[in-house]
Amino acid sequence: MIEIKTLGELKASGYQSKSIKDEFRENLISKLQNSSSRFEGILGFENSVLPDMERAILSRHSILLLGLRGQAKTKIARQMITLLDEYIPVIEGSEINDDPLQPISAYGKKRVTELQEETPITWLHRSQRYVEKLATPDVSVSDLIGDIDPVKAATQKLSFSNEEVIHFGLIPRAHRCIFVINELPDLQARIQVSLFNMLQEGDIQIRGFKMRLPLDVSFVFTANPEDYTNRGSIITPLKDRIESQILTHYPSDLAIAKAITLQEAHLTIEQRDKITIAPVHHEILERMVMKARQSEFVDGKSGVSARVAISGYENLVSAVERRMLINGESRGVSRIADFQGVLPSLTGKIELVYEGEQEGPVNVAWKLMNEAIKDVFLEIFPNPDTRKRDKDVYGVIKAYFSGGNHIQLVNDVSNDLFQKNLNAVAGLQKLVASQIDNTEETQVYMELMLHGLAEMQVIGKSQGANQIDFSDPLSRLLNFDDED
Repeated sequence: MIEIKTLGELKASGYQSKSIKDEFRENLISKLQNSSSRFEGILGFENSVLPDMERAILSRHSILLLGLRGQAKTKIARQMITLLDEYIPVIEGSEINDDPLQPISAYGKKRVTELQEETPITWLHRSQRYVEKLATPDVSVSDLIGDIDPVKAATQKLSFSNEEVIHFGLIPRAHRCIFVINELPDLQARIQVSLFNMLQEGDIQIRGFKMRLPLDVSFVFTANPEDYTNRGSIITPLKDRIESQILTHYPSDLAIAKAITLQEAHLTIEQRDKITIAPVHHEILERMVMKARQSEFVDGKSGVSARVAISGYENLVSAVERRMLINGESRGVSRIADFQGVLPSLTGKIELVYEGEQEGPVNVAWKLMNEAIKDVFLEIFPNPDTRKRDKDVYGVIKAYFSGGNHIQLVNDVSNDLFQKNLNAVAGLQKLVASQIDNTEETQVYMELMLHGLAEMQVIGKSQGANQIDFSDPLSRLLNFDDED
């Protein structure tokens, strides 16, 4: 089909024009009937958001994706191009992708009138049929719709009454395309009003012209809930004209959250080959994010983006990589100590309520991490609070620390030295080996057990800038008494 170069050849081929929403509908019907993939890479929405999207597409609706930040709203919109025909014909030289069989611009109509069957055409790939605009307060009507271009009128010696002096905005240039406006509430109310005609009647009006430009545009809008954003709101008449409003959400399942993070994290081939993130550490990271969404210190209305886990995972990998480079090691496995490098990913992406501000973002991040560690510890190891009366599985470890011993785990030491420090704790390696089948991750679980016991207040823990000290829980109290 794309070998066709003129209007006459196009007509002879039997090509039929159709609207973009009909394209969506027909291609979606075909994919549903063949059980083909529709929205690749969108995880966790299979039974909620995506069925709503498909119903809206079948209804040929404009769509508003409403949800907190980091809920894949823009990613879903970008995936919609896979439901378009691979190529469509356009009149060569047209600024607004004129359909050769149904031109709407003055330029397109003039070309067809003058050249008729010899009108040259080109083919537009579906990847070029996606137009995206971030709504900002400085966006004007002329940016979106268009305006008179006095320079064009002067250079081409055209009257201001001539349609050819119009400089088309983004929406006319998105004719026969998907047009996405991100963060719709940021658009000033008077600019939102300019979209009424486009959504209701499918046409636009440009200043000073008695013209009707029946554009064929599929609109998708994204927004945060109005009760969160203080920058603006979606005016009611505009919401009334957007036919389907679809609510997005964060993944509720830990496995899905992990899959999203692994899919979206940007790692080099070398990082993937040489660095191992222990599954238990990835779980701690995802639990941190989930706990942040429920935390009393975090503003729930603003949300905690999936990007927190993605950035955190990338930083965790980089923390291991940095340690490897410092110690001249060729391979590396993550440690809880490496989570020091994850904190900047969290502290910069969460909005705290008053109590959280008083606590401080770094302290809030540590609290979330320690809560996640405690949960993971209790899922893997026996709960120290419910130990059997006749046997305390942690007795040897407790005796080691209560005897005045302590260990210091420095973040960036070599793997051998880190293991040596862990091995110094009497009974630790033996107990972990009795609980864990995977001997390759013994070091990972030895460190986890120490942190878990500290969170259960079985042993003491103090956090330094680049190290963590484990000791008897009473030792610090006794030290304070001595100072007094």
